[in-house]
Amino acid sequence: MPITVGQDTSRTRKTLEAGGKTYAYYSIPAAQEAGLGDFTKLPAALKVVLENMLRFEDGKTVATDDIKAFSDWAANGGKGDRELAYRPARVLMQDFTGVPAVVDLAAMRDGIKNLGGDPEKINPLNPVDLVIDHSVMIDEFGNPRAFQMNVDREYERNIERYTFLKWGQSAFNNFRVVPPGTGICHQVNLEYLAQTVWTDTDQDGNEVAYPDTLVGTDSHTTMVNGAAVLGWGVGGIEAEAAMLGQPISMLIPEVIGFKLTGRMMEGTTGTDLVLKVVEMLRAKGVVGKFVEFYGEGLDHLPLADRATIANMAPEYGATCGFFPIDQETLRYLDMTGRDKDRIALVEAYAKANGMWRDASYDPVYTDTLELNMDTIVPAISGPKRPQDYIALDQAASAFGQYIKGQREGKDATPKEEVRWEGEGGAAEPTDIPGDEGLHKRGYVQTADHSYQLHDGSIVIASITSCTNTSNPYVMIGAGLVARKAREKGLTRKPWVKTSLAPGSQVVSAYLEAAELQEDLDAIGFNLVGYGCTTCIGNSGPLEPEISKAVNDNDLIATSILSGNRNFEGRISPDVRANYLASPPLVVAYSLVGDMNVDITTASLGKDQDGNDVYLKDIWPTQKEIADLVEKTVTRKAFLEKYADVFKGDEKWQSVETTDSQTYDWPSTSTYVQNPPYFQGMSREPGTISNIEGARVLALLGDMITTDHISPAGSFKETTPAGIYLRERQVPVREFNSYGSRRGNHEVMMRGTFANIRIKNEMLDGVEGGYTKDPKGEQASIFDAAVAYQDAGTPLVIFGGEQYGAGSSRDWAAKGTALLGVKAVIAESFERIHRSNLVGMGVIPFEFTGGDSRKSLGLTGDETVSIHGLDTVTPAAIVPCTITYADGTEKVIDLKCRIDTAVEKEYVEHGGVLHYVLRDLAGLTAA
Repeated sequence: MPITVGQDTSRTRKTLEAGGKTYAYYSIPAAQEAGLGDFTKLPAALKVVLENMLRFEDGKTVATDDIKAFSDWAANGGKGDRELAYRPARVLMQDFTGVPAVVDLAAMRDGIKNLGGDPEKINPLNPVDLVIDHSVMIDEFGNPRAFQMNVDREYERNIERYTFLKWGQSAFNNFRVVPPGTGICHQVNLEYLAQTVWTDTDQDGNEVAYPDTLVGTDSHTTMVNGAAVLGWGVGGIEAEAAMLGQPISMLIPEVIGFKLTGRMMEGTTGTDLVLKVVEMLRAKGVVGKFVEFYGEGLDHLPLADRATIANMAPEYGATCGFFPIDQETLRYLDMTGRDKDRIALVEAYAKANGMWRDASYDPVYTDTLELNMDTIVPAISGPKRPQDYIALDQAASAFGQYIKGQREGKDATPKEEVRWEGEGGAAEPTDIPGDEGLHKRGYVQTADHSYQLHDGSIVIASITSCTNTSNPYVMIGAGLVARKAREKGLTRKPWVKTSLAPGSQVVSAYLEAAELQEDLDAIGFNLVGYGCTTCIGNSGPLEPEISKAVNDNDLIATSILSGNRNFEGRISPDVRANYLASPPLVVAYSLVGDMNVDITTASLGKDQDGNDVYLKDIWPTQKEIADLVEKTVTRKAFLEKYADVFKGDEKWQSVETTDSQTYDWPSTSTYVQNPPYFQGMSREPGTISNIEGARVLALLGDMITTDHISPAGSFKETTPAGIYLRERQVPVREFNSYGSRRGNHEVMMRGTFANIRIKNEMLDGVEGGYTKDPKGEQASIFDAAVAYQDAGTPLVIFGGEQYGAGSSRDWAAKGTALLGVKAVIAESFERIHRSNLVGMGVIPFEFTGGDSRKSLGLTGDETVSIHGLDTVTPAAIVPCTITYADGTEKVIDLKCRIDTAVEKEYVEHGGVLHYVLRDLAGLTAA
């Protein structure tokens, strides 16, 4: 069925020819000629949004003034506050966030049926692709059978979810599923799904060309901006609304221009560049803004490196990091197997609509900053945040300072120096560099080895995640490091759990073509699966002896990852310090197994002749890497690997499901349950009520991430979620992870605020998901929330800066709402989580006038009342009365972060999905 893409009678609709075909398109130069404004100096990223306005101009949701506002933005130096109704072309999902989205759609079909509507109206109107990539866990590693065994376990654990998704694929229109074992959604998107310029057939049968745009239920959807596709992460709630035809409400963003000059020096990688970019942009402050990269440096920056930078936009806080279309975009589209006619269209369209980058490209930006790539040096980032950049030659000393800060005053007793035992061939120091008696240690005895672990021992080294495994330069580089290390007789330390989880099957194809996979295998980096694995907490268990030594001795074990996230508690419950690095550095660190070692100067081990081997001895040159990339990364490989991308293997094809309009919810399922959002839903919306006498559920600090709020990793049998599963006879071995059970609200409610590293300031020195219950006694967050709900007491949460940073986890908002939280009051919010809270009917508020939880002396024993909500307007200032435990009161002003009129409607309806459901049932005003 043709999708509505715009009006045939529009004054800006023109035609262009490319590859022997004629296309209609909506012309920005034509809009300028029609007197709608001067758009010549707009950044390409904003021209994409402007085109969206031209295409959907109807005088209602998109008015002429919306278009003119872009000209005003440029005239005002890159500033504007116009609210827009933006419609992306498509939606991308992964299974962790996608399963609950499809659960919601299935529940909405039940809900609309109960309201007297047609279930068939609950159907995606825009194309939706869901890639199953978050479920594979590294149970097996370091051997040839690892991949198949992990895949087998993946199906065993997730068959209920996969059955449900396969039902959704047949039940819903415009919904496709990429089966397990194919790749990571962002890499599949970049390499196959994305087109840079999209086409569709309008109501009259004409082919219309327009920019490829999307939203995704994963924050790293931004990766595809490296190929000039405008996309960013949203919560599943917002994505569902977009699927169902609701425009995304957004303000014209500020656009920060990031000028790149020079070129990368010998010995550096795209990872080193992106870690510096993350540091610079976090310091600049770009939350809620677009970042567009420009400058002559782009002439020397392969698209793979651009995608690496675009991928980490959530880490530097931006909505997206965009690269305009240029000659490199066309080269990449050709190399990855895109149709030749499509490539011709991309070039013709970009040039016709002013979106082509060449030497004359010089738009207006809100603000700019600049980086000379000649200055980039090898680097890592950690131990807790992606923006904590460390030059590689400073890494060991920085880690020493971190340990000192962790241990000083806690355990300063000098320890007897202990020699490491066992095999390895590498230099095995008898002392820990910078050791001041602060390091803790633990002895490990396995069937094959005995050795001493200590603070800084690297227990996980993983080449994983979409950020780097999409980049053949760093992947080939990692393989060459492994080859040279193998030739010197070096291998990983026995306590290091090594893994390779590429983002697509194409990576395996070129590693095998280059004969590098054999070298990686020899070092321990065997293929473990095609998925996110370690990056989203699916590291799998460490060997029991290692885990026991770490926990019994309170060791600060470390990981080295080629991913994009290293937040506390994310990677493994046994690992406290996590470092991001390029894939070649991940291999190099696995050889020494210790963050205390300065790998830029220390010997990595000894070769067969007893000579010391240094990093420079195994590091490949840029020419070596480039030659192998050119030889092995071919158009043919992409065409072959993506030929049957939706078909899947025999395991996927054998998954059986029912053919029905609504889902038959299995009552015994612990993975998929009908959520309570629409049960008993009235035909009419309500009003926003004042909050009276609320109690504090949690008092939280700065940079509380969605990992802290809704963790995706493993959980123990003693947690509320574990108890729930044990009560249903689920053995601990089958618990899987929080992320895999996002289709069951009962598990996820119990997992909300249950991160093992979260610190509720209501409790002194306690880590984990605990608070005070109505009696003032320590209890789990879930149990306390249930007790408050039983008493009819509303709840609020206080937070610090950047509340809700990190992944676009809708359950961080859903769980908050289901626990009975009516408001979150923080110093500032990260974009996606604020939107998700509104989408679930939870009101975000920001402190004003320099107030904070600390300046107000909050302890969590207060009661909170917020008035003025019954007449609230977007971004209004409202009074909040805080009543302290001793009865004293203080009235402060809060800024209501319901930012737009549409968002106010969502909250009045109880959430965006309730709004959409009533709308599709014909119960909302025209």
